[in-house]
Amino acid sequence: MIDRKQRIDHFLAANGWRTGDVRPLADDASFRSYHRLEAGDRKAVMMDAPPEHEDVRPFVTIARHLLSLGLSAPRILAEDAETGLLLLEDFGDDTFTRLLKNGADETALYALAIDVLIHLHQLPPSQTVPAGTPAYDNDRLLEEALLFTDWYLPTVLDAPPSENMRNGYIDTWNKVLPIVYVQPLTLVLRDFHVDNLMRLPDRDGVSACGLLDFQDAVAGATAYDVMSLLEDARRDIAPGLKDAMMTRYVDGMGDLDRPGFDAAFAILAAQRHAKVIGIFTRLCRRDGKAGYLVHIPRIWRLLEQALRHPALAPVSVWFDRNVPVGVRGVPARQPEAVK
Repeated sequence: MIDRKQRIDHFLAANGWRTGDVRPLADDASFRSYHRLEAGDRKAVMMDAPPEHEDVRPFVTIARHLLSLGLSAPRILAEDAETGLLLLEDFGDDTFTRLLKNGADETALYALAIDVLIHLHQLPPSQTVPAGTPAYDNDRLLEEALLFTDWYLPTVLDAPPSENMRNGYIDTWNKVLPIVYVQPLTLVLRDFHVDNLMRLPDRDGVSACGLLDFQDAVAGATAYDVMSLLEDARRDIAPGLKDAMMTRYVDGMGDLDRPGFDAAFAILAAQRHAKVIGIFTRLCRRDGKAGYLVHIPRIWRLLEQALRHPALAPVSVWFDRNVPVGVRGVPARQPEAVK
């Protein structure tokens, strides 16, 4: 039986690379890992996504689609979908996160990201959403929101939530999510934030923003990626910057139903923050990745902020009754999860 390393060696050799040219680049919260390939002036990035956990075909489809829209996704240099291996164009090291840590102009970077969304959202859905793209529908949004009750709540309540509590949670989301579905439809990249954006100095306009993480793209409301950028689970953003970027987006979109957009923004923010609290808890408890817990207090602040919007009144009442402020803490690390 051929092991993973042998498959990678065969893939690299078939595409003109030696294993000695490879060095680890990054891992993320999924099962994917990335490696930089260098040989003389040649550079590329290998994505290693074990097929039992990941399917690289959506990444390939969305990457090529974004390129066709004038945006900068990595070009696919070689692919073996059955093995879960891709060779990608190397965008370098200038993620927005790294640039911001080194003192880059925060407003300019966020403005570039917002301009990418304006460019994408001004196109008709028939042009932006590839055939076969799954919808960000009620089932999918609820499944994600339930990560909060199924992973986080047992850690702070010392027991799984009761059936009534869990059903009540579902009912409150079912009351508010229909507000989202009347919003304009677009391609939602889902993880549109500074960790997954790169500044490409040799390109101009919206193409100067490199896009990295979009394999989970769906067809959904325009508010989602704007919210994902401006309510970052891993980074504090000054209220003034958020307000300025919201204004930039609204002005750039022209004829926009602002109250409806703001309501959808708040609902999707609350849904995402609840989901991420659950995901970060699962990463610790199941996968031994406890480092994500440092972000839980920030995400709670963002969730509480979103719950203040009148459109979220039913969800807010559920949280006040079942997860009072005093228990909204960081989950304890299980001993076996500590690495």
